[in-house]
Amino acid sequence: MSLLASIPSPSSSTIELGPFSIHFYGLTLLVAIAAAVGIAGLRWTRRGGDWDLIFRVAVWGVAFGIVGARLYHVITSWNELPDAWWGPFAIWKGGLGVWGGIGLGVIVGAIVAKRSGANVAQLADCAAPALLVAQAIGRVGNWWNQELFGKPTSLPWGLEISPENRPLRYISDATFHPTFLYEALWCLAAAGVLLLIERYVRIRPGGLFALYVLLYSLGRVWIETLRIDPSHEIAGVRLNVYVAALAIVLSAAFFIWWQWSWQRGKGAPPKPETMTIPRQRPRGA
Repeated sequence: MSLLASIPSPSSSTIELGPFSIHFYGLTLLVAIAAAVGIAGLRWTRRGGDWDLIFRVAVWGVAFGIVGARLYHVITSWNELPDAWWGPFAIWKGGLGVWGGIGLGVIVGAIVAKRSGANVAQLADCAAPALLVAQAIGRVGNWWNQELFGKPTSLPWGLEISPENRPLRYISDATFHPTFLYEALWCLAAAGVLLLIERYVRIRPGGLFALYVLLYSLGRVWIETLRIDPSHEIAGVRLNVYVAALAIVLSAAFFIWWQWSWQRGKGAPPKPETMTIPRQRPRGA
């Protein structure tokens, strides 16, 4: 099979600078975080908020998000960790679960915002498209590490994987579904859908974040059916499929109830551009 139309994988995931090794996976995550902070900050300040809160939410949310992402991976994929005392901490080798990262990061970020007197629902809506863009960028880190790819494929956009990174049962296959790319494109498309909904549909603040969870989870169910990396299974189905399905049900139910209760009690919500954000309390208040 010709590989002229395939997607190449990098030959190395690090660059050596003297005694230091720079991991491209980590650099990719830094770019993703910067993108999320920048986009969310611009959306928040255009509604009357301030950058100070964004930076504080980012510092705490990102720190606990990394902890949550690693904990999710350690708990659900403990058998994939390096066999050393530092194995649970080796995030430079990959292994960050988006469910744990978004979950704990959002909870801690919401607490910081609430203590500052900010409208948490409006802030969450500002962050929703930003998180999708960040997740799209972050998936490029999997390309650097040649990990989380899908089943073998002969499609023109098949991803070349080095023999040492292929599962033994697929050692003779050269190209695989680039699931990192599928998820990145899905996230970018979902971000665009959220922006269109925000512009043309009146929904209650907080509803956009629920739709973010719903859209991302829908794509994740499909992508999980293609992946062949080791995963715990229940009744022959990957664990992440169950997690994504649960997120779909909960986010859809919350969105419907959230909008119904608003329409029933207060009428249609204002457009995002007409919202005013309450002045936040000074830090330490």
